[in-house]
Amino acid sequence: MMTNLFSSFDPISSIFNFSLNWMSTLIGMFLIPLMFWTLPNRLTILWLNLLNILHDQFKTLLLPNGKVGSTIIFVSTFSFILFNNFMGLFPYIFTSSSHLSFTLSLALPLWLSFMLYGWLTKTNHMFIHLVPQGTPPILMPFMVCIESISNIIRPGTLAVRLTANMIAGHLLLTLLGNTGPLTMNSLILFQILIISQLLLLILEIAVSIIQSYVFVVLATLYSSEVN
Repeated sequence: MMTNLFSSFDPISSIFNFSLNWMSTLIGMFLIPLMFWTLPNRLTILWLNLLNILHDQFKTLLLPNGKVGSTIIFVSTFSFILFNNFMGLFPYIFTSSSHLSFTLSLALPLWLSFMLYGWLTKTNHMFIHLVPQGTPPILMPFMVCIESISNIIRPGTLAVRLTANMIAGHLLLTLLGNTGPLTMNSLILFQILIISQLLLLILEIAVSIIQSYVFVVLATLYSSEVN
């Protein structure tokens, strides 16, 4: 029984002090490679076509100066986030992508690697990005401060965006689910509750896909600024 509304996001299930909630994050490592050892079916072909489409889009965003094979990390990140978002939609499975410890562990290393590569290899190019073109000389010091702050908070905005969107939908589903016993006396209210839950579940499926795509596209755009 939940002690409060947010207790569904608490990693409390454990055996021998080993948290079982985060096991859903690792299941994909055991399931995804199976498609390479089996005959291709419709699901595998659909997934491979999706990855090819993402590869073409990311290659366009990275511009001609992008390194060969650099889209692999973004396609892999998209697949990883999408899998964890979908796992959180199943009952009694802990949603790892609703925690900042998960999203920050993805956003911070990506952003930090871009910054280290840019400042160590293309220092002048990185300084140019701090002052937008056409800025009056008197405003240049302020623009440098503003651009520096906006650059520093990028991993935080990436992480918080994904976390907040995943938490919001799950809280709505939890709130409606808790009102279930109150509507058992009225068949009409119970039917409305079931329909609204199904509609919200469809919305959450769409949000899981969209937020995975938005996270990776923004990371790709941050990478393209360094090239």
